[in-house]
Amino acid sequence: MRFGIVVFPGTWSDGDCFHAVKSVLGQEAEYVWHKDRDIARFDAIVLPGGFSYGDYLRCGAIARFAPVMESVAGHAARGKLVIGICNGFQILCEAGLLPGQLMMNDHLEFRCAWVNLRVESAGTPFTHLARPGQVLRVPISHGEGNYTADPETIDELKRERRVVFRYCSPDGDVTRESNPNGSMDNIAGIVNERGNVLGMMPHPERCVEPLLGGVDGRVIFESMFTSTPVAAAPGNPTGTRR
Repeated sequence: MRFGIVVFPGTWSDGDCFHAVKSVLGQEAEYVWHKDRDIARFDAIVLPGGFSYGDYLRCGAIARFAPVMESVAGHAARGKLVIGICNGFQILCEAGLLPGQLMMNDHLEFRCAWVNLRVESAGTPFTHLARPGQVLRVPISHGEGNYTADPETIDELKRERRVVFRYCSPDGDVTRESNPNGSMDNIAGIVNERGNVLGMMPHPERCVEPLLGGVDGRVIFESMFTSTPVAAAPGNPTGTRR
């Protein structure tokens, strides 16, 4: 599988993502500069963590207008995979590719720690190798990871099983104490309506090898490698990923 890893001014997790998918997991990977528009050669696009454009205005608000984002939207419309991690999740929300908004953590502190995620939906291209209810141990590193949306959007996400990950205890219990940032309904990751765009605050690229303290992030990337095609959007006949 060929990954394009987008680099904005201020991105800092691009190297981690590149190392994870290429050096550890053996896939093809290239960096994509934020001014590039030609991403047709990629099967999957990664929007990594960091502080794109210094997070001026608000997280992801300027990156949303980068030239590459128009191509990312087209990539998603063709049924190809997009994963936004941390700042990448924020950018996807600002760009309208995912609903909701990432707000300041409710305790107003930056948190860098390991958390537990319960797999709520194992029917996505990012989780089909996981078990429903499986608990993954994945690190976070953010100050604005508080997922917020209006009640109607939250109900829609739940009804359509688009909540992919929730913060939980090591035993899989979804509790207030296990929520590191105040996210509504303990939401840690969601997908779009078609299921081919994932946004998540935790960093799976930082837990793909034992040297880093865990390997639970592998299931997300390995699910992407072995996923089946997503149908293209109406009027766009090319929906294959590979």
